[in-house]
Amino acid sequence: MAATSRFVPSLLRSTLRPQQTRTITNATRSVKQAYINSRTYATRPVSETGGAKNPFPILPILGILAAGSTAFYYLVQARKEPMPAIEAPMQVAAPEGKKPTFSPSDVSVIFVLGGPGVGKGTQCSNLVKDYGFVHLSAGDLLRQEQNREGSEFGELIRTYIKEGKIVPMEVTVALLENAMKDAIATEGKHKFLIDGFPRKLDQAHKFEEEVCPSAFVLFFDCTEDVMLKRLLKRGESSGREDDNIESIKKRFRTFKETSYPVVEYFRNQGKVVDVDATASVDAVYAHVKQQLKDRLKSEKA
Repeated sequence: MAATSRFVPSLLRSTLRPQQTRTITNATRSVKQAYINSRTYATRPVSETGGAKNPFPILPILGILAAGSTAFYYLVQARKEPMPAIEAPMQVAAPEGKKPTFSPSDVSVIFVLGGPGVGKGTQCSNLVKDYGFVHLSAGDLLRQEQNREGSEFGELIRTYIKEGKIVPMEVTVALLENAMKDAIATEGKHKFLIDGFPRKLDQAHKFEEEVCPSAFVLFFDCTEDVMLKRLLKRGESSGREDDNIESIKKRFRTFKETSYPVVEYFRNQGKVVDVDATASVDAVYAHVKQQLKDRLKSEKA
């Protein structure tokens, strides 16, 4: 093996099997011997027949090419590794989306939106009396949960309402869904006015995907000056923690920044009924009834 090492470089020895190493060594020896013979031939004197020295040592060149090709072939063979089989991609079924709890063919939901103090609750009470709707106020449900003994969300709700912030949607959506189930089970009613909800786009998406798609949005529009006067007047007797000037201003800002985009989202879908709420209660309700009548008629057509 010592003799072999002189002819086979260490890089090749590390990758070739013994038989391949011996083959390359023998080829190298043959090339070396051929080169020696050719040199001897090339240095001989001119023959008696007049032949000249061979100026081109062809045999050494051919021998070197043969040995090099042989070494390269075995080097490639030694380094070859079988390619791993390519596994077919595993087919994973797409997860099924959660179906809404209620179908719009069985349950009718109208979102009632507008700024704080616009008069949503008053108008909803009239619609309940005349049309048999169930009025669900997101704010009232949250305050009830806040005051319910043993509620795990009571303190969280109280803090959010006081700061004029929007309560996490999971809490609000769960309260609304439970109230709807209760009304259907106990009263057999399937028409709902959901007041003050959704207040953010993610709430709208979550409710429609998990509870029930809405029919349309009843949007009461009013100036902040009028709403502020109404809220301060209500605060004299309501006892609500958020009927104070500081909380009211925060609620106005929240509505403008996060809730009004919800109205525009549904407006782009052709699902908003606009009502001017600056007039008196009776005038506004007359407008509401006419708008509601026109909308329901167009949906039946």
